[in-house]
Amino acid sequence: MFSFDNTYARELQGFYVACLPTVAPQPHLLRLNRALAEELGLRLDGLDDERLAAVFSGNALPEGAASLAQAYAGHQFGGFVPQLGDGRALLLGEVIDRDGQRRDVAFKGSGQTPFSRRGDGKAAVGPVLREYVVGEAMHAMGIPTSRALAAVATGERVIREHVLPGAVLTRVAASHVRVGTFEFFAARGDRDRVRQLADYAIARHYPELNGHPNRHLELLRVVAERQAALIAQWMLVGFIHGVMNTDNMTVSGETIDYGPCAFMEAFNPRAVYSSIDKNGRYAYGNQPAIAQWNLSRLAETLLTCIDPESPDSAIPSATDVLETFPFRYQAHWLAGARAKLGIGTSGDEDGDFALANDWLALLFAQSVDYTLAWRRLADAAEGNTVTLSALFTDGTALSAWLDRWSARCASESTGPGARAHAMRLVNPIYIPRNHVVEEALSAASDDGDLDAFDRLVEVVTRPFEERPGLQHYATPAPPEVTASYRTFCGT
Repeated sequence: MFSFDNTYARELQGFYVACLPTVAPQPHLLRLNRALAEELGLRLDGLDDERLAAVFSGNALPEGAASLAQAYAGHQFGGFVPQLGDGRALLLGEVIDRDGQRRDVAFKGSGQTPFSRRGDGKAAVGPVLREYVVGEAMHAMGIPTSRALAAVATGERVIREHVLPGAVLTRVAASHVRVGTFEFFAARGDRDRVRQLADYAIARHYPELNGHPNRHLELLRVVAERQAALIAQWMLVGFIHGVMNTDNMTVSGETIDYGPCAFMEAFNPRAVYSSIDKNGRYAYGNQPAIAQWNLSRLAETLLTCIDPESPDSAIPSATDVLETFPFRYQAHWLAGARAKLGIGTSGDEDGDFALANDWLALLFAQSVDYTLAWRRLADAAEGNTVTLSALFTDGTALSAWLDRWSARCASESTGPGARAHAMRLVNPIYIPRNHVVEEALSAASDDGDLDAFDRLVEVVTRPFEERPGLQHYATPAPPEVTASYRTFCGT
């Protein structure tokens, strides 16, 4: 089924604890992501749902799996925790996909590990399916992300705020090496293992740095670049991660750990949907600065690699990398904003930046739905401002901005139809709207009915293609629902 090649287990002994999944009493396959299975080159012929449930619950580990719980630390809401680790996750191993890329295959919710810290190590059906649908939506929008390969109900109950049906998620990622993995060994003064991990990350994710005289400084630089691009993509679609702790930031530049995540509806830089983010540390508008803060923690761990003889001497060069982060983020964000606005890259950069930010200020002032505003702007590109105007309470302010935008568009040779088409390719009409996600998860968790979940996955995996009969998936929740909406760390 899997052709595992387990470099993490083989090359990084001492970075994990071998551990087996807890037996699931009555595993039942909820969903298998067959498209992803095809990408991975998995051999599924002849495997019925019962056998698949046994494999993806952990009851029948596939041949070649090296089941292990990874060690890592992390800054959680700014406070350092020296030992976290996989408390309810297990890395099974790595496969080489059909494109030659190495991918981790891991469980979430598979039971206690040595890092569980008095937790049960389990997950519930609702949070598992949330990670499934949000990951698939992000992938469909072209945003680097971990993805769900399978979801299995375990046949047991887990106790959270309520008693809930248990489940296991099988997650696929470029790797699970986190900033917190580096912090774990740096906090213990284990320079050799920090260097070993850095060289492993380079070999796995950035082999072009092998042989570079300053490869560890360059590792920091390329991770910062990947994160600048990733966070810009989050911001451009209104995604709020919710828990940007250092143990949730990968060095590969993928989105990982979809716990209390959500997509913003009415534009608000201060939007927070996480039940545990009491002070708004990880609010939508704070995400770029938090990414830079997390990268600073990574930089601290790499100083002994950058200059082993005098780590303090490496501070200026590492600081230079960190100080460029806001500019790199802004460059990625502006490139994406220009595409969403339907304008090219040859215009005045400062003028385009002001145009985009004034658009956001207009959305904020009138509490306009973020996703629909961008999408209906494409209608305006074709001369139809009715659908866009319907989102605003003050048409005067909108008209003034549209005049500026129209003048900017007129400076280019692109025709209205081509511009609108290009805008619709980057401005989704369908996102996993929070109230629709909750409807689907409640039906699956409470009633065992996955019809709404399946329909939601089908809709959000074709996010740019507006289709008749799907208005429900493009309609914002009532303001009073959004105002009280909270998500939780369920997986």
